[in-house]
Amino acid sequence: MKGGAGQRIDSLSGEIDRLLLASFMAPDAGFLSGEELSAAADVSRTTIWKRIELLREHGFVFESVPSRGYRLVTVPDFLHPAAIAAGMTTRRLGGTMVTFSETGSTNAVAARLGEEGGAEGTVVLAESQSQGKGRLGRIWSSPPGANLYCSILLRPPIPPTSAPQLTFVSAVAVVRAIKLCTGLSPIIKWPNDILINGAKVAGLLNEMTAETDRVATVVLGIGVNLNMVREQFPAELRHPASSLFLESGVRVDRVAFTRTLLTALDDLYDRYLAGGYPEIRDEWLAECGVIGKLVGVSDGVLQERMGVARGIDEGGALLLELSDGSIQRVYSGDVRLV
Repeated sequence: MKGGAGQRIDSLSGEIDRLLLASFMAPDAGFLSGEELSAAADVSRTTIWKRIELLREHGFVFESVPSRGYRLVTVPDFLHPAAIAAGMTTRRLGGTMVTFSETGSTNAVAARLGEEGGAEGTVVLAESQSQGKGRLGRIWSSPPGANLYCSILLRPPIPPTSAPQLTFVSAVAVVRAIKLCTGLSPIIKWPNDILINGAKVAGLLNEMTAETDRVATVVLGIGVNLNMVREQFPAELRHPASSLFLESGVRVDRVAFTRTLLTALDDLYDRYLAGGYPEIRDEWLAECGVIGKLVGVSDGVLQERMGVARGIDEGGALLLELSDGSIQRVYSGDVRLV
């Protein structure tokens, strides 16, 4: 694999393992016989035994009892595609999932897959990144085994001018996933940050390739601080940052969170393609923590602009009402509540 990718850890037989793990992870699952499993996966009992042995090599712990079968005891704490896909029902996302123990950037890998003809909905995951990217060329700290580093390849039938709208689709999906998995109350800060108690817990970086009149690919890059502890955050952070673990006091099941996020994103993307931007924008506005409030906007070049955030336009620009009542469109910058 090109694009700075490291060792893949998803070398299992995708569909068979997805079916196996879906059976083991069902709410009422106990011991399952080789006969039951072979019928569910439509393969031989010998194949079932081989797959379970390989799952064991990848950290899955099974109890086996003669005449009773197998029982899944422990799922390893890494983002294995088969574990994520078990029980996940999505229309467009996750048909192909690849996970790396380490890569330079999941966005770079997804972009390369897009150039090579990768299918829409391909998901790239990494346990760690050596070149994690944030907005405006900033570094995204990516320690191993703690968080979610995820990129999704899309091929939406939209003009390039509409591509920024997908940032708002992914922001709403992250908010939904955090609420469902933790009970916390995140807010969105324009354009692409997710905050809890004023500290950043997630960021988005969407990148597009396009021809003159149509989008070729959009890569949705999503980073969520799930289980980072305070000592793992870089000392040079420009803004306060936190993790879902630090805010809730409870470790997050990374596999379950990833499955929830992909399910939410699949639903929102489907709605976006069917009904356009307005419905997504309305949900984004409802979750945004700066609309109707006095803010300062800085792009690092011009003097900070002050005004009341009134909404976003069709291209995702922030509508800033200045002191004279005029509306100014802000296309990039950092926002702070005044």
